[in-house]
Amino acid sequence: MSRLATSFVLGYHGCDKATAHKAVVDGAKILASTNDHDWLGPGAYFWEADPLRAAEHAKEKRQRGEIEDPAVIGAVIDLGYCLDLMSRNGVQAVNAAYTCFVDIQEKSGLPLPSNRNPRGVVGEDYLFRFLDCAVFRCLHQLVKENATAGPFSRPYDTVRGVFVEGPPAYSGSGLYSKSHIQIAVVNPSCIKGVFYHRAVGE
Repeated sequence: MSRLATSFVLGYHGCDKATAHKAVVDGAKILASTNDHDWLGPGAYFWEADPLRAAEHAKEKRQRGEIEDPAVIGAVIDLGYCLDLMSRNGVQAVNAAYTCFVDIQEKSGLPLPSNRNPRGVVGEDYLFRFLDCAVFRCLHQLVKENATAGPFSRPYDTVRGVFVEGPPAYSGSGLYSKSHIQIAVVNPSCIKGVFYHRAVGE
């Protein structure tokens, strides 16, 4: 699972210009997201090979009032020991974690969280991935608690997944306009270098 894809990839992160400056010039670490609805669980998030999507995301954050001045930084990422959800092994590991998570919730008398959209948003993209995030958190916890063979034997450095998102690219198409590959970097040492990218235009 660790070397089923090219080890080094370029990822892009949309953020505020001040945050970009701190990362590129001052060497500050890119903060990991810890929202309970993150699509790939906790980690520093990057769009793989897609600076324009990172720029769109930064502009969307400005529209929501989350940042003031959108910017994009690029990063050289070593995938390391990667939970790659584009591989059969990766999906099997997440499925095993889901089974464990369901058992934990049932024994605790707690309901399963569900993926859903924000209020007022219609569609099947499920922008809030509460269930998926909980499963990834469970998977990482199982890794910490288990030192045996199998899918939970070693901590993951990165999590990588492909998402089909948005409306069709054109009428009758099986391609979708916002589909992308996302990377959550769990181990910050896998970010080998960062740089500015001039992807944000007015």
